[in-house]
Amino acid sequence: MANKNKATLSVIFITIFIDLMGFGILIPILPTFASKQLGISDFGIGSIVAVYSLMQFIFNPIMGRISDRYGRRPVILVTQLMTAASYIIFSFSNSFGLLFFSRMLAGLGGSNIGVAQAYIADITSKEERAKGMGVIGAAFGLGFVFGPLIGALLSKYGYHVAGLGSAVFTLSAFTFAIFNLPESVKKHKLEGKFSFKIFDFHFAKEILSHPSIGFLIMLFFVIVFSIANIYGTFALLGYKIFHFSDQQNGMLFGITGLVGAIVQVGFIRSLSGKLQDRSLVLIGIVFMILGLAFLPYGKSFLGEAIVISVLAVGTGILQPIIPSMISKQSPELQQGAILGVNQSISALARVLGPLWGGFAYGFFGYQFPFITGAIFTFIIFIISFYMLKPDPLKAIKNV
Repeated sequence: MANKNKATLSVIFITIFIDLMGFGILIPILPTFASKQLGISDFGIGSIVAVYSLMQFIFNPIMGRISDRYGRRPVILVTQLMTAASYIIFSFSNSFGLLFFSRMLAGLGGSNIGVAQAYIADITSKEERAKGMGVIGAAFGLGFVFGPLIGALLSKYGYHVAGLGSAVFTLSAFTFAIFNLPESVKKHKLEGKFSFKIFDFHFAKEILSHPSIGFLIMLFFVIVFSIANIYGTFALLGYKIFHFSDQQNGMLFGITGLVGAIVQVGFIRSLSGKLQDRSLVLIGIVFMILGLAFLPYGKSFLGEAIVISVLAVGTGILQPIIPSMISKQSPELQQGAILGVNQSISALARVLGPLWGGFAYGFFGYQFPFITGAIFTFIIFIISFYMLKPDPLKAIKNV
């Protein structure tokens, strides 16, 4: 990888890291804020968590296609401003409706992950793609280390203070990107008239009908759905069942981010050169199965910390590897659009996951969201074992 590209990777890493710190601040405190301060039901909390991803489902492909047409940089900058505005609204939320709207706006602003992945694809070779995608994963991980810890501390002074803290971090990322983030592609005009569609079902169907890309997107959907079952319920598990404080919940999310970042920075870079993508996917799914199955039975803070670390190893492997595999199969001029479709489909999983998780938690018992995730990941492990083909070139290379 050229030195210029390495420098650019560092810039986008810092940009996403600061942005995700703001996001991470709210993750552990949002469910407890909605429950304790606003008296919202478990299913209502699931709806609030889900609407964030519903907006990403709708707008991820749009952002990807706009970035293919007009560049990655302006999309990243504008969406960061939207995100900052959503945090400010959160700080003044005193009803279900206002909190719901703040998460809608946050989801719109968060519809830039496919664009960030396309940015990485622009500046890396196919051989370096998994390592490059690991940069985004590491930024997520570290953002989830410091964000929840900061959020837990700020919540002592009021949940509105935590919201304003998130806005400050996001505006800092926006300012940093203005001065340091270069454009990764030359602006070009696509043939034909540019169409602005809420969701391009025809294009999505075309992408999903591609045998290898379609299966990888489906695989990512199931993985994300399984983990999304716990988005709104894990903090409730700690708060209602194990009687953890906001600070302890924040520390658990921080541990998740730290382990994920270590895996993506320390292991993915080396393992992606030694193991086939298929092997990494299967290993990651096994860790996810174990983590999800044992989460409701950790009993103590230490037990939960160990189990969620196992889960974080699995997600830390899978989050960069699968988008990297999709990118390798995608035409160069459609990187943003295809990765946008993938993020949109995964956002749909993040809609359905919290809705099911909140419903199952409230009506069937606190164990059900986690057990559901374990069952789905076990099924997708069996399917992937037979569907994913070994890379013969890498196999020969490693002999």
